[in-house]
Amino acid sequence: MSVLGDGARHRPVRGAADALPQQAAEAGERPASGPIAVLPDASAGLRAAVESAGGRLAPLGDDTRGLVWTANDGAAELAAILRERPGIGWVQLPWAGVDAFAELLAGARGDGRTWTSGKGAYAQPVAEHALALALALLRELPRRAAASSWEPDERGRSLYGAEVVVLGAGGVAVELLRLLEPFRVRATVVRRRDGAVPGAARTMPVARLAEAARGAELLFVAAALTEDSRGIVDAEVLAALAPGAVVVNVGRGAVIDTTALVAALESGSLGGAGLDVTDPEPLPAGHPLWAFEQCLITPHVADTEEMTAPLYAERVAENVRAFLGDGAFVGRIDLEHGY
Repeated sequence: MSVLGDGARHRPVRGAADALPQQAAEAGERPASGPIAVLPDASAGLRAAVESAGGRLAPLGDDTRGLVWTANDGAAELAAILRERPGIGWVQLPWAGVDAFAELLAGARGDGRTWTSGKGAYAQPVAEHALALALALLRELPRRAAASSWEPDERGRSLYGAEVVVLGAGGVAVELLRLLEPFRVRATVVRRRDGAVPGAARTMPVARLAEAARGAELLFVAAALTEDSRGIVDAEVLAALAPGAVVVNVGRGAVIDTTALVAALESGSLGGAGLDVTDPEPLPAGHPLWAFEQCLITPHVADTEEMTAPLYAERVAENVRAFLGDGAFVGRIDLEHGY
């Protein structure tokens, strides 16, 4: 599947984490430049991005030194290519989330290669979608859009001045905080690392997520899926939110415990959920989440092909320049933590 496909989640391929050849260069050093291959599908836009940045595009061969991977799966195939060509020093993956390559990346620790992804490249459209979901739910738009007669009521809330929690501190979270500035929200960012985040009134560690969520009216999930983050938004976190709070997930579906989410919606303690990602995904027909009027589900379209194609081309061009010694790599993957 092309990088410009639907972006659906794929489970890692078993056996993909077989040991990769050790590079001569130590981890963190700039890889030796040389021909760059774009696989498995090289669009005209990506070819132009490589060449406009000064890269030399060539078919995969023994002299290949850079590899731009354009599929959101195929970990086993990619691992085989890297085993056979130890000279490849830089690998670019397409999406912000790299959970489909989790086993491959775990096996790549210490291989001396530079690994980069699309993280941060699609922040603007994804943050925009998150804000749209939040506003739609606060303003009761799903229910009102389904009405077939004039039904006036006083339901609906404003985002202005709201207590907001953002889980994650990557590009999407930073862009979302920028979009929230005019609403004068009080935002708490929950993140793995210490450090302030522009636009956040405070930051807290992941271990204190339930504490951070206490009394919040809106929880945005914009975190990568790792073994540490799987199911982290659980019944305790959801119960800590203010009565009638709204949860929006534009990160990964499995960061939220779906069973707990359904229970919170059923009880009425949660006022709404805006989900661009779900667990399972795709969400099957008949799943309980489809039945809730206050659950607004979009089929992983926060960043569509039309939006992502030029953004990914720009990311590739940036990293081709870094590969050639002009600037730093953007979106480097933390192999120790899997994103």
